[in-house]
Amino acid sequence: MNAYLSLFLVFLRLGLTSFGGPVAHIGFFREEFVSRRRWFSEAEYADKVALCQLIPGPASSQVGLLIGHSRAGYIGAFLAWLGFTLPSAAALAYLGITLANPNNLIPPLLLTLLKSIALAVVIQAVLGMARSFCTTRLDRSLMIVSAGLLTAFSAPWLTPVLILAAGVIAMLYANKYEPLRAPQVTASGATIGWLSLFFAGLMVLPWIATLTGPYGQLIDGFYRAGALVFGGGHVVLPLLADTTVTAGLIGSETFISGYGAAQAVPGPLFTFAAFLGGGIFGTLAGALVATLAIFLPAVAILFGMLPIWEAIKAQPSIRVAVGGANAAVVGVLLAALITMSLQTISSVLQIVYVAGVFLLLERVKVPAWGLVLISVILSYGLEIF
Repeated sequence: MNAYLSLFLVFLRLGLTSFGGPVAHIGFFREEFVSRRRWFSEAEYADKVALCQLIPGPASSQVGLLIGHSRAGYIGAFLAWLGFTLPSAAALAYLGITLANPNNLIPPLLLTLLKSIALAVVIQAVLGMARSFCTTRLDRSLMIVSAGLLTAFSAPWLTPVLILAAGVIAMLYANKYEPLRAPQVTASGATIGWLSLFFAGLMVLPWIATLTGPYGQLIDGFYRAGALVFGGGHVVLPLLADTTVTAGLIGSETFISGYGAAQAVPGPLFTFAAFLGGGIFGTLAGALVATLAIFLPAVAILFGMLPIWEAIKAQPSIRVAVGGANAAVVGVLLAALITMSLQTISSVLQIVYVAGVFLLLERVKVPAWGLVLISVILSYGLEIF
């Protein structure tokens, strides 16, 4: 029981302090579970990130689910998801239900500091993973090409395509290609069950929605949003807008206000669903249903694919391919870092903030959650005085 409680509390702290979106979350997880706690090696962690980048759903939440599952099975996965998701879901559900104006809830200085911390965490993750996975000229080339293409083009399908292509290139370059043996999936029953759940939701929920009214429509729309996007985060917004604003369930100004609030809270951006569910129905039940609906397909596809991934990645040719895929994953993080920097850094002072935070993380070894806590105290203290 103590192991379960400990796991939940670790992810609850991450859920309270992990600002900056999915790429930053992957950096926070790496710092916590690879660098600090040493639960996984760099290679083991990168395998988890690679799988979650290849399948649809919110990548950072899926990485958290895998970490929890590795430590304590399905119960651990649930506790990891609950701890990481609860803080932002609760805050956004409250805002949705009350339809409060979120614009003045957080001091501008705090937003600046939180963005700086997120950028510094991503820089630390990119450098650390590059040292581990980009040791050859081919690896570095795959990283740079992946980062360049993802910076230039924003198509949501491009990330999994680049990761797969990098794996094939690495395999062919090493001349290690071997015909794949049929994978021995030990949990075939569980795999079939999870994958059946995933596809059943896509096929059956539209029919159920026609019979059950607004709640059914909400579940169907949010399930499809969670099932059909890669990488999660901002990519899911157009689908959520179609489900809510276009359908006339919520006003566009309220939608935009909720999106602004989602940027200001820690944890996964998918918890924006809690705001929309709470805002549409005005109840905690609406927020809860929306949140569960958007995360369910991500859980089903993840645990449906996990045994297959574990079975095939041990094959020699796949191991070589995974090395190339990991280099591409570093490129994915690098591209996200470039994009985040262009969108976030607007002054020389903010560059100084990011550099200072990076030195505190890398050299002084101040934990990221400590920096978040200091930022909150400093920002609200200056607001008061």
